[in-house]
Order: sequence, then C-alpha cells, then structure tokens
Amino acid sequence: MGNYGMSGFGMGFGWLIPLLFIGALIYFINGNKKEDLSARDILDKRYANGEISEKEYKAKKIALK
Repeated sequence: MGNYGMSGFGMGFGWLIPLLFIGALIYFINGNKKEDLSARDILDKRYANGEISEKEYKAKKIALK
C-alpha cells in the first residue's frame, strides 16, 4: 500500500533535533548565570522569609555596616 519507512519519520521529526540543540544552547547560556547577592540582600531575604527575628535582623544589619 504505502511506503512508511524511516524516511517518513525523519521528514516529520527532522526539525526536532536542531530545535532541541538551540533550546539546550539557550538554556546553558542563561542557566549558568549566578545571582550575585550581597550580604545585606541575603539578610533581607532571610528576614522576609521569617528565618530570623526582627531583633536578630537589626543586630546583623548593624554589624554589616
């Protein structure tokens, strides 16, 4: 009836490999950026998340100055 070999599969999904390659490239370029946080930023986040008390936050904030 019809010739459904590997060529049909390749023609239908042949665009997938370059697309995956481009996606991986973008991921590794953007994914390797690390967020540079100062000690004050980390302290602010810890206080905002409720990890430290207000008293401890104020004492550490003064110590960082």
